Amino acid sequence: MPSTSSHQSDHSDLIFFVNGKKVIERHADPEVTLLFYLRKVLCLTGTKYGCGTGGCGACTVMISKYNPVTKKIRHYSATACLVPLCSVHGVAVTTVEGIGSIKTRIHPVQERLAKCHGTQCGFCSPGMVMSIYTLLRNYPDPTTEQLMETLSGNLCRCTGYRPIVESGKTFCEESTVCQLQGTGQCCMDQEENQFYLDKKEKMCTKLYDESEFQPFDPSQEPIFPPELIRMAEDPQKKTLIFYGERVLWMSPANMNELLELRMKYPTAPLVVGNTGVGLNVKLKGEFHPIIVSAAGLTELNFVDFTDDGVTIGAGCTLAEMKDILSHAVSKESKEKTKTYRALLKHLRTLAGQQIRNMATLGGHVASKFDFSDINPILAAGKAILNLISKKGERQILVEELFTTPPKEELRDGEVIYSVVIPQLLKWDIITAQRQAQRLENAFAIVNAGMRVQFREGTNTIKDLKMFFGRVGPTTVSASKTCEQLIGRQWNDEMLSAACRLVLDEIRIPPTAVGGMVEYKRTLIISFIFKFYLRVLRELHKLDPRMYPDIPETSISALEEFPIKTPQGIQMFQCVDPHQPPQDPVGHPVMHQSGLKHATGEAVYNDDIPRVEGELLLAVVTSTRAHAKILSIDVSEALESPGVVDVITVKDVPGENNPEGEIFYAENEVICVGQIVCAVAADTYAHAKQGAEKVKVIYEDVEPRIITIEDAIKYNSYFFKEKKIEKGNVDKAFKHVDEIIEGEFHVEGQEHFYMETQTILVYPTGEDKEMVIYTGTQYPTHVQDFIAAALDVPRNRIMCHMKRTGGAFGGKVIKPAVLGAVAAVAAHKTGHPIRFLLEREDDMLITAGRHPLLTKYKIGFMKNGLIKAVDLQYYTNAGCTPDESETVINFIVLKSENAYDIPNFRCRGRACKTNLPSNTAFRGFGFPQGALAVENYITAVAFKCGLPPEKVRDMNMYKTVNKTAYKEPFNPEPLLKCWKECLEKSSFQSRKTAIERFNKINDWKKKGIAIIPMKFTIGVPIAYKSQAASLVHIYQDGSVLVTHGGCELGQGLYTKMIQIASRELKIPSSYIHLSETSTTTVPNASFTTASMGTDINGRAVQNACRILLTRLEPIIRKNPKGKWEDWISQAYKESISLSATGYFRGYQTYMDWEKEEGNPYPYFVYGVACSEVEIDCLTGAHKLLRTDIFMDAAFSINPAIDMGQIEGGFIQGMGLYTTEELKYSPEGVLYSRGSEDYKIPTVSQIPEEFYVTFVRSRNPIAIYSSKGLGEAGMFMGASVFFAITDAVAAARRGRGLTEPFTLNSPSTPEMIRMSCVDQFTEQIPRDDPSTFKPWSIHVS
Repeated sequence: MPSTSSHQSDHSDLIFFVNGKKVIERHADPEVTLLFYLRKVLCLTGTKYGCGTGGCGACTVMISKYNPVTKKIRHYSATACLVPLCSVHGVAVTTVEGIGSIKTRIHPVQERLAKCHGTQCGFCSPGMVMSIYTLLRNYPDPTTEQLMETLSGNLCRCTGYRPIVESGKTFCEESTVCQLQGTGQCCMDQEENQFYLDKKEKMCTKLYDESEFQPFDPSQEPIFPPELIRMAEDPQKKTLIFYGERVLWMSPANMNELLELRMKYPTAPLVVGNTGVGLNVKLKGEFHPIIVSAAGLTELNFVDFTDDGVTIGAGCTLAEMKDILSHAVSKESKEKTKTYRALLKHLRTLAGQQIRNMATLGGHVASKFDFSDINPILAAGKAILNLISKKGERQILVEELFTTPPKEELRDGEVIYSVVIPQLLKWDIITAQRQAQRLENAFAIVNAGMRVQFREGTNTIKDLKMFFGRVGPTTVSASKTCEQLIGRQWNDEMLSAACRLVLDEIRIPPTAVGGMVEYKRTLIISFIFKFYLRVLRELHKLDPRMYPDIPETSISALEEFPIKTPQGIQMFQCVDPHQPPQDPVGHPVMHQSGLKHATGEAVYNDDIPRVEGELLLAVVTSTRAHAKILSIDVSEALESPGVVDVITVKDVPGENNPEGEIFYAENEVICVGQIVCAVAADTYAHAKQGAEKVKVIYEDVEPRIITIEDAIKYNSYFFKEKKIEKGNVDKAFKHVDEIIEGEFHVEGQEHFYMETQTILVYPTGEDKEMVIYTGTQYPTHVQDFIAAALDVPRNRIMCHMKRTGGAFGGKVIKPAVLGAVAAVAAHKTGHPIRFLLEREDDMLITAGRHPLLTKYKIGFMKNGLIKAVDLQYYTNAGCTPDESETVINFIVLKSENAYDIPNFRCRGRACKTNLPSNTAFRGFGFPQGALAVENYITAVAFKCGLPPEKVRDMNMYKTVNKTAYKEPFNPEPLLKCWKECLEKSSFQSRKTAIERFNKINDWKKKGIAIIPMKFTIGVPIAYKSQAASLVHIYQDGSVLVTHGGCELGQGLYTKMIQIASRELKIPSSYIHLSETSTTTVPNASFTTASMGTDINGRAVQNACRILLTRLEPIIRKNPKGKWEDWISQAYKESISLSATGYFRGYQTYMDWEKEEGNPYPYFVYGVACSEVEIDCLTGAHKLLRTDIFMDAAFSINPAIDMGQIEGGFIQGMGLYTTEELKYSPEGVLYSRGSEDYKIPTVSQIPEEFYVTFVRSRNPIAIYSSKGLGEAGMFMGASVFFAITDAVAAARRGRGLTEPFTLNSPSTPEMIRMSCVDQFTEQIPRDDPSTFKPWSIHVS
């Protein structure tokens, strides 16, 4: 490439607008993204870093571009993390700061998102706002379908999406928000739905008041900058050239210049949307010294309709292509738009909206991605590529790119100019099919485009094309199969031959990258079967007398699961009408930071401005699971540009492995992803480049223990076995009718908090002090570990925690370890250190939920009554202790769930393996352990031929009782939830309807399940639930509250303000809560186990009552005075206006030797009922309805608690369905980002979602409330068992009556392969002993 330094004279100025202000960048670097520039150069930190690969939507901005040919302005949402800075020349960028601010005026989108309670941690909120805002700029009165589509590329880990959708629906033309304007009534109150109201006590359904919303006026939006219009229409445009440190970027001014550059630099990638090249640079480490961009060429952005089809310019985005084809479908007959409709089917679910807005048709085709959903259809539909180069023009068929070997490839210097999509003939039939881990925003597991042409008036095949994606290195043509089928009639014999031939032609090796080999083989022929049925239907339409229709029982096989806008209701207790109006307790108060979340003004750690001398840290992690470190060569890294130093274990002045955790690897590594050393540099790019140059030589050590079975084999465990037992289990097994034994697996889960781990360390320069800013659930632990690493007293370490973008347990222990790594770097270099983990590093290093293996033996009577249970739990703890002892304790102690088993034994072991250490995660093991319990309940029901709900009911605790570890409790709230859920979900009538549905549908099945829960909050160690607070009243009457709890998005700060407001009898507006800090509240407990409000609320209450007691004499003297007057007088009388509050903690304990105790302060009960529909041919499922009845006692803030239940439910549903972590046999985690780890999206939440808070009393907790942060998680199990029910129906339909086990997660692969049929039987299967699989399960 030409030297970047020798051509600086022709370096172009990059000109664009951001939020209406002109930006001129004279030194644009091609390696810099728009996200980096916005955040680090323009200091617009509202746009967040979430994944770096365009998959989460946290960095969504609106880009506006003027087309000088059409004279139109196009507004579109884009993920700034994939947008190269150099590509924004001549465009207007709008960020969340540009549409509204609490300092000036908030935009209606921001206001409604916050007031509808659509923010929790708030990290995803700016992206959500910008997606909805962009929709409104294009469609001021959007449909709900458009709203769902626009949110398809935005992920949220906290809310469960329902309130986000609800906020967007307030702008829609057919708004279906349940609460009626200004009435507080609900659609559920009407006629047949009246049963939802509890007659004994008034229930409310209104979480916000729409009448408070400011109106939305589209005419008030900012205009497009006129200067950009003049720039776009300038006839003297020049090629733009940008030189970076390593890369040259060229943007030609016209088509001719583009072709010249393509001839000159044939290997340089041609970039428009950067969704392909950018992803490969990020994930595969690709490096391109020269990049040619065609982003500004209007010649490539056009559409031309003819009588024979449509020609679409290669520069058109997939979103524009969708609009073009949708317009054609609305105007033309069905016969003429067959291919268009096939393409539209995939264009709706391909990636997310932002990626569709950026990716171009030409780039998509030219890249020949194996995952392309478009290429198989274009190839099957006889689409033509118009190619152009300096040598001339030519045409090729798209399919010629994918024959074996390819008949045609793009030649050097050639560019795809346009794509011709022809209309098909009357007797042509084309279909498109895909199956992914989730419905949208996910790469297909397999996709297909198939077309058949018949001899006119017959069912004889004249031409046949079948193309498949994700079964080879690129789209694969089944050309040999098709050739052999030409001339045959379209009948069952042809179908059998097609399946046989295609399996012989498309051979997926058992070691194929991506795994799921047998599933992919099954999908190929399942798709062929669906194609076969579709064609039969079309033949029937063409000639009903000649060709009969397919059986009615097969029709549902052709029906796609629709994406519907979710609807439902949330019911909670109404506030006592006699409660003082300024008392906010019990009201659905908006999150304290809600508006700041929505405007992007809430400050997270990486939003804190850079300070002078600050260095960025990048870590070198182990590539081996278990190995000696023979040498670490850092010489080349130290010579790398910008690198200041490399930090290793030798630089740790104090302790390197407190409590069994390890900061820097010493002599050996014990997992892939362990931190070996860290590189500190002036920029993160330089630090990362330096880290890549560190050379570590390893020598593998045996054994390498990856799975639980490996650990059992090598007797590799942490801690002693934990056990509880009641009754005489062994004796009971001798007196039962039936005994079943088995194993059940629950795989792990990634936290996928939206804000990755971020630590800022500032050495003060004196007394060895360090100031730490981090997102943690346990500031005390961060302080402890850093003090230990630096060998200083803890009073020299000041840890600050304002908020974090989600945590879910993943920020209990890990920030302390990472904080120590950063602090050692700060100590050695003397510089402030900023340490932010990229998503792939975060997932690799910090691990997640413990995988669980359960071995069970169950003794029961024929009527379903369970007499004896023997459980053995094994968790995969990883390589260090972390929170694994707490997790196995919780699993064992909560192993009964809701069931009263007279003879019960449960044992648990934490397995020590060579994986990154798994850690705390919402529910602390209960979601895994209780799923195993419900699995054996289901197995017993299956064996007895009884409905699972009947077996659950007969074995449930019914009276005041004691747990297996002898803690007393009253199951009355559980029974109330169970009864109400059965009745108000219409369980029995829906089950009957499902049975009818399943009888008349062969290939779609529905299932329903109702699952009870007996959950606990808190921890079994009393001192870990102590809490303190510090409350100041200032002379003007304002109040500052500080406590030891951390704001993670769960609304803790909001509830603390509500509590202080009630206790001090002043409005919430007087009260402020800024941050949590070890300098104000020392020795604080962790914010986990659903006890944040319980313990910190008691501490705040205590401080407020102390202050109010001090003020009582003043108030008695002047009872009609104002708060401000009382405070002023108190100050004058030298009364202290500051108080420390304290809560000793719940006096819990557990004696493991005696196997008894009172380990938890109280129980939380709940019941969930879910109904699903599965596609037996693909394994896809659709969640139709969920009803949750949760024992909330008295909710301090129903909006926040409702959000916790709904968000927990969706997170639990993800654990049990789509969230799948994949590891290599060598212990390498493959699933490291949003592109290959699939948390639920907006389209996966229930179509109908009903949540009801059931009242009970809980005198032990503040205001008789209950901790609900984790309780919703296990409710997602109702989806898992509804899927199990549907699979069982499918198996019964095939005559399979033997018991089966569906392990977790019940992915599409698991569902499809459990629905055994002629297609699963037909595929070839490989002997497992003859190959090493690409991935393994580690449970």
